[in-house]
Amino acid sequence: MNDYYKESFDFVNSFHPIPESTFKQIYEFSRLKRFGPNEKLIDLGDTPQKIYLIVKGVIRSYVILDNGKEITQSIFVPKMFFTSFKALIKRMPSNSIYETISECCIFEVDYALFTKLCKSDLQVMTLYTKYLEYIIFDESDKYIEIVSFNAKERYLSLRNRIPDIDNLMPQYHIASYLGVSPVQLSRIRSKLN
Repeated sequence: MNDYYKESFDFVNSFHPIPESTFKQIYEFSRLKRFGPNEKLIDLGDTPQKIYLIVKGVIRSYVILDNGKEITQSIFVPKMFFTSFKALIKRMPSNSIYETISECCIFEVDYALFTKLCKSDLQVMTLYTKYLEYIIFDESDKYIEIVSFNAKERYLSLRNRIPDIDNLMPQYHIASYLGVSPVQLSRIRSKLN
């Protein structure tokens, strides 16, 4: 087993404990892949077939507005699952792009095989349910931040979640995620320093 096996097993168990034998079944139809910076894992219009678990690196998801402007929706760092869940579950084209920011190591989990295992293993189904609950709560927290926090508070919250965010990705991606201009973000950072 590779170095990421135990870390991934512990992370999965943080949502719902499953036996290692069950985890091994999921692991067997997963692939650990390495990607360079600026590689698209899911492009606009792709119908995703995989769930990803990032174990090294930084990923962002973003949309492109009609005027060509990119808006970062989410930032993913190690020990986070990601995919375009709505597109995956509904088997429809993604309206978001998922792209590596840095060199990444990512587990790709075949969704069809995973859902097949869910049907035969209550522990896996419970794990999946617990993770979907986590996504709902996390999205609710993000929405509250967007509508009730000012830009400085959103930035501090992001730094609290991802302490080295300023070293992990370009300032303009962070600014886009926060809904501010790079100049505004620069001012916020300079006032904090």
